[in-house]
Amino acid sequence: MFSVLLLAILAYIYSALFESIYNFWISFPPCMGSESMASCKPSTGILNFLLISLLDSSLIVSCIASKFYQEFDITWGNGRGKILNNGELLTLSLDKASGSGFQSKKEYLFGKIDMQLKLVPGNSAGTVTAYYLKSPGNSWDELDFEFLGNLSGDPYTLHTNVYSQGKGDREQQFRLWFDPTAGFHTYSILWNPKLIIFSVDGKPIREFKNLESIGVPFPKKQQMRIYSSLWNADDWATRGGLIKTDWTRAPFTASYRNFNADACIWSSGRAACPSKNSWLWKQLDATSLQRLKWVQKNFMIYNYCTDTKRFPLGFPPECSVNM
Repeated sequence: MFSVLLLAILAYIYSALFESIYNFWISFPPCMGSESMASCKPSTGILNFLLISLLDSSLIVSCIASKFYQEFDITWGNGRGKILNNGELLTLSLDKASGSGFQSKKEYLFGKIDMQLKLVPGNSAGTVTAYYLKSPGNSWDELDFEFLGNLSGDPYTLHTNVYSQGKGDREQQFRLWFDPTAGFHTYSILWNPKLIIFSVDGKPIREFKNLESIGVPFPKKQQMRIYSSLWNADDWATRGGLIKTDWTRAPFTASYRNFNADACIWSSGRAACPSKNSWLWKQLDATSLQRLKWVQKNFMIYNYCTDTKRFPLGFPPECSVNM
């Protein structure tokens, strides 16, 4: 009882502090990109630093994170997936015989989904840690985070994709601005009828808007489960398959904690949404758009919307907006 009360107090303090900092901070222009703190107004730089620190996953107290055994089933791996620490930690492992994976017990139609991951450390070349939402059927919708393994000392590649009605091929790839194996970081998908936002530690990295008005299918009618898997893909994952998995370093292990789904839960043919659902109509404000552009300018390494070799006759219609 005491621990629950303490968590509730911490959640209230965090929320109040975040709101106060944010409301004051938005009255100033943000300090972004290559600008140093010294080049910003002093108050702006301090507030910007505090806001980023609050958003950093290492400082967020996830008071409402669900227990993994309540929310997920380990679906394959023959014991290589484990739920530990009284349901607060989940790990997936890969060795030469098999990888492992899990899926959510619930299905969702729109929501804000957060998960903290710590990726396979060291030489993870050839491995892929996938974390995604997917609907059933042959004409499926899917929202992907995939983390492509690396040689020791090389950066991970974060691969994102959006499928709608079975059509994908909308890849964007990023280098992360931190070591994703040294600690836990928060990877989020916000999905509502207007747009999809991929975020890392609260910073938007990709936006996919609803452009049905120009003939682009958008995921909004099919409920999705959350999935994750750790598997061997050394035929393509690292430098196009040039670097193979070093099995002497197995087992490879990825860790998960602090899952939270503020989402509409699908049941009996309908979606039941929480009463407080500001995310349901959320769009990126001017500050968030600046952050998105900063991430894409500095950390994006591939965008299908600029691949002229792949689309010699012209880019897909969404590229005129979803850049």
